[in-house]
Amino acid sequence: MGRVVTEIRPVERHEVVEYLRALPFANGLPSWEPYAAAWHGGAEAWPCPRPPATREQLESWVDELVEDKTFRPQAAIVDGKVVGATAMLSLEVTTPGLRIVPMGGVTATGVIATHRRQGLLRGMMQAMFTDALERGEAIAELSASEGSIYGRFGFSPATLRTRWEIERSDAGLVDADPDPGSLELVDAATARDVWPGIFDRVRQARVGEITARKGRWSGLSDEPKGTDGPLRYLIHRDAAGQVDGIANYRLPWSTSPDGVGVLVVEALEALTDEAYRAMWSLLLDFDLTRKVVAPTRPADEPLRWMLRNPRAMRVTRQSDNLWVRVLDLPKALTSRGYDTDGHLRITVEKDPECPHNIGTWELEISKGEAACQRVDGAADLTLDIQALGSLYLGGMSAAALARAGKIRPHEADALATLSRLFRTDPEPFNSIGF
Repeated sequence: MGRVVTEIRPVERHEVVEYLRALPFANGLPSWEPYAAAWHGGAEAWPCPRPPATREQLESWVDELVEDKTFRPQAAIVDGKVVGATAMLSLEVTTPGLRIVPMGGVTATGVIATHRRQGLLRGMMQAMFTDALERGEAIAELSASEGSIYGRFGFSPATLRTRWEIERSDAGLVDADPDPGSLELVDAATARDVWPGIFDRVRQARVGEITARKGRWSGLSDEPKGTDGPLRYLIHRDAAGQVDGIANYRLPWSTSPDGVGVLVVEALEALTDEAYRAMWSLLLDFDLTRKVVAPTRPADEPLRWMLRNPRAMRVTRQSDNLWVRVLDLPKALTSRGYDTDGHLRITVEKDPECPHNIGTWELEISKGEAACQRVDGAADLTLDIQALGSLYLGGMSAAALARAGKIRPHEADALATLSRLFRTDPEPFNSIGF
């Protein structure tokens, strides 16, 4: 046998179809863990996998990918054949202090079965980290298809999502002032027009939210999908007639009596508390329904505290959502905001992919602004680069990470200071993926 030639590099135009064939979503192979998913509102664990894309479909995607300058693909090529593929997207994420920070979003990742466990994924990941750093992106993020894969590259869970259910008979809301606005059922064309503007305002005000990809809502339709009924659309207008809330919902068809009368709220966003309450009030009391299911919702959903019986909201599934990886420690820590002043010295002992993060760093925060520089001497605490990723958006517990051995305090008050500096309220959340 001759020498095997392996390349890790961006693909050229004539290689894009082969690149796409290496991705799970295009070749029909599983792309989600086969257990009940918190992002899925149906009774089954997850939707039926897609069939492999046809040659015609793959070719129709080529121009779109090549022309999209925010899509930066990397491929593993062995002896001239694409056997692994991934990509990093140029996105933004809202961080504590409502700072909008550039980030690299890792997406569409796969290595074909015959070439797994040969270091190809690690090579592609390293190439994307290098590319992101060159573009000034201090953090990378992804939604993990399997929880055991990405920790070894420095990623760690930073946001949660839940799926909950409420029986209609137990969904009464506590009394409140009358809604000054109005509700309206609309068609898909109206929803396609409204969603981008509502979402852009929401994402700038919610820690953890990311920018939407172009065409995110272009597929909204009034037509049924498979055996499910079509998506329906609800908007809320304020007293002046301006749209300040929107929801998508459906009534899935079921072969079982247990699945009949279920209303699934696929998405809901509101700019005001009045719009939020009004939309949920209607959705929880739709005629000829018996249960409401809402997937991909925040862990700290405000609706729970509007119910006469808070226990009526039953969390049926929960999972991590965004995983964060700090690529440039000082830049990342000075890019986000902080609610309180403080001083902390932290040490990162290991970071094989980004060795420039190793060392002791002094974080000084005054009036919400942070300075971070490398220093000599003793640290207040030592933490894994993964723990820093979990803490970055302010949603994870420093105490829990310390008990798990991912943070080692060296001073009595160091852990409390870390928690006070990094935690945010409400918890970070992202409603869309990438």
